Amino acid sequence: MRYVCPICGYIYDEGAEGVPFDALPDSWSCPLCGAPKLMFEPEAAPAPVAAAAAAPADLALDEDMRQLSAGALSALCSNLARGCEKQYKAEEAALFAQIADFFAAAAPRQTGVSLEELSALLREDLDAGYPALRAAAAAEGDRGALRVCVWGEKVTNMLYALLGRYQREGEAFLQNTQVWVCTVCGFIYIGDAPPDICPVCKVPAWKFDKIEGRRPA
Repeated sequence: MRYVCPICGYIYDEGAEGVPFDALPDSWSCPLCGAPKLMFEPEAAPAPVAAAAAAPADLALDEDMRQLSAGALSALCSNLARGCEKQYKAEEAALFAQIADFFAAAAPRQTGVSLEELSALLREDLDAGYPALRAAAAAEGDRGALRVCVWGEKVTNMLYALLGRYQREGEAFLQNTQVWVCTVCGFIYIGDAPPDICPVCKVPAWKFDKIEGRRPA
């Protein structure tokens, strides 16, 4: 039997490894991206993805879909900056980054949000948001949106797994290690050094930024 990591695609082959997957300790994680054992899926029986109906072309948009918050605009412009950077358009990337910083400064700070609420939001994205986005992109034949959906879903899966581990282990989870973020796709890696290649978007280690100024334990 073979088991597949949904984040980076690593395959655990019981025949090659000589150890049944179920016999691995619960603390075992993907050797490439660090995804926990519980996220692995049998290769022969991947988890089904619920299909979502495409929205009618004449469907009126809700008001909250017409107007974005300052935080959402900051995230949007930041992503556009990353996209321009990847296309070697330095001037455009710098301009989008400036706009992103402007909206980030204008966005109200969120307080009182619990880890449980954040976990629930990530779970909602995985269960409903991404399936709906994937169906809409497929209906429109938008290959770019489909690619973004693939990356985004993998990163969200990893965020959900890391948050769950932090809830179980607390600050001990981050002691004597570093937090790294891929500047291309947003993948987060916990370790002394970034991975040689991003498990999601395959860029080299130098594309990772180390998160500084963490709250001390």
